[in-house]
Amino acid sequence: MNFKQKWFFTILVLGFLTVTAFCNKTKKVLIIGDSISIGYTPFVKEYFLNNAIIYHNEGNAQHTGTGLLKIEDWLKDKDWDIIQFNWGLWDLCYRHPDSKEYGNRDKINGKPEFTVEQYASNLNAIVSIIKKTSNAKLIFVTTTYVPKNEPGRHKNDVSKYNEAAKLIMKKHNVIVNDVYEQSVDIHSKHGKGDNDVHYTTKGYKKLSEPIIKFLESNI
Repeated sequence: MNFKQKWFFTILVLGFLTVTAFCNKTKKVLIIGDSISIGYTPFVKEYFLNNAIIYHNEGNAQHTGTGLLKIEDWLKDKDWDIIQFNWGLWDLCYRHPDSKEYGNRDKINGKPEFTVEQYASNLNAIVSIIKKTSNAKLIFVTTTYVPKNEPGRHKNDVSKYNEAAKLIMKKHNVIVNDVYEQSVDIHSKHGKGDNDVHYTTKGYKKLSEPIIKFLESNI
């Protein structure tokens, strides 16, 4: 093999190794959300253990007001490949300072954390910040089921907030993982009760399945 052939072969091998390394790069996924996402994230981490690094924002992302305050801190110092985010359950929650319910929830006398219009405006601002900060693929996950006897939330508000969110995501070309209908069925079998939006451990594991499936098709 002469010098030119050796040089060509070396370039070819280096090119192949570079492409292979790029293709096999471990993906970094940031999940931003409230206690529902905190509940299913461990199962997502376990599933992608050898294929992706799954992070969750520190603490509870609460409502879109918290998102606006903290989103830049959550995004910094990481080259994210995918950012999955969700707000909603805290935004549509009614609270009153005199309520004795946990979190001062009161859907009779209270006011929502954010109206559906404010929620949409906040989401629009958050997505704009994310797009300026990161080149990651974005996934929005819809708000999950609210049982009828939840003391601070109206069951029918979920569809209103979800529809408003979908319009914002369409505006920004953000893909949507609509898990609402699946969450209804999962909550009926593995929810913590008809007055609680949360799930049992088995419920969170079941809820992780549509999250995993959607992420897998986008990693």
